[in-house]
Amino acid sequence: MDTQQNTALTRALAEVPGPLPTSGVIHITLPHTDRFTVVGNHLAQHPGLSCTAVGLAVRIQSLPQGTEVSIKALTARCQEGERRIAAALRELEAHGYLQRFRHRLPGQKVITRTVFCNQPAALLRPRSQAPVAAPVPAPVTVPVTAQPPAQTHAQPQAHAPEPDSEPGSQPEPEPAPPFVPLVPPPTAPKPPRPPLPQPGTLTPELDRAATALLSDLRRHAPEFTLSEGDIHHLAPAVATWLERDAHPDTIRRTLTDDLPQPLRHPVKLLKHRLTALLPPPLPGACELIAPARPRVVVTPFQTCDDCDRAFRSPDPGHCRDCRETREHRGEDVRVAA
Repeated sequence: MDTQQNTALTRALAEVPGPLPTSGVIHITLPHTDRFTVVGNHLAQHPGLSCTAVGLAVRIQSLPQGTEVSIKALTARCQEGERRIAAALRELEAHGYLQRFRHRLPGQKVITRTVFCNQPAALLRPRSQAPVAAPVPAPVTVPVTAQPPAQTHAQPQAHAPEPDSEPGSQPEPEPAPPFVPLVPPPTAPKPPRPPLPQPGTLTPELDRAATALLSDLRRHAPEFTLSEGDIHHLAPAVATWLERDAHPDTIRRTLTDDLPQPLRHPVKLLKHRLTALLPPPLPGACELIAPARPRVVVTPFQTCDDCDRAFRSPDPGHCRDCRETREHRGEDVRVAA
């Protein structure tokens, strides 16, 4: 049985269009012929819904019309408890997928109706597009132009419904913004990888130390048994770390700690860590000096020689009132003279 399953899986992978991704999920899409439900990506990849709410929405959407979807009924169908199902229903109700309202029957009996919409954002589109789509069939039926008198007499009646419709009309809600999935599709082009860091000057000492560090990695992690070509390619990046005064033990721990299991591409992992975790250069002695605070000059207090009043002045003397009094006295004396 295992051999048949592996053979079928291999054959299905061979039929996947395009090159297979090097990492992540690989989709094998087989067409459904019966018992299937169409689910939009706006629900499957909704950023504001939990996985429980998304799964419960898919379960409700797959049920036939008239099936009871109360909390107790869903608890009997699902493995989640009442609290998780109630919380998921509140999430769906907050995002417009689920609506619950009370309805009174003719016999004075009140029941709760549950309405599930598989695409709540589309409910707003027909209302906003109705005024635009209504004039489209009008030109097709208007070619009858042989009744100008009837149209002139009907003009007051044609304009009569407009005032009736305007007071009762409500402002149309703005259409919901288009849903943009956070996860790009598998066929989306990947951004280019950043280049490996390069030292300012690759001296023979830095090159020799970087080569020795890369060659010694297999002693600490057998997964990093690198070839000479890989070591020659990665040596400038390690030399950049050494040029920025990173200790060899620190570089070794950064490259070999917390390895994924299983490690399938050791060289790619080294390239990523050497580029993404590159430390900044150490600051110089001048950069570590605290900037000098601006000097604030405070004018000292002085005591007036005549009235002993305190005033601010760089030099001792008289206050403003005493100076004015002395000036007036000098003018009077000069006038009297």
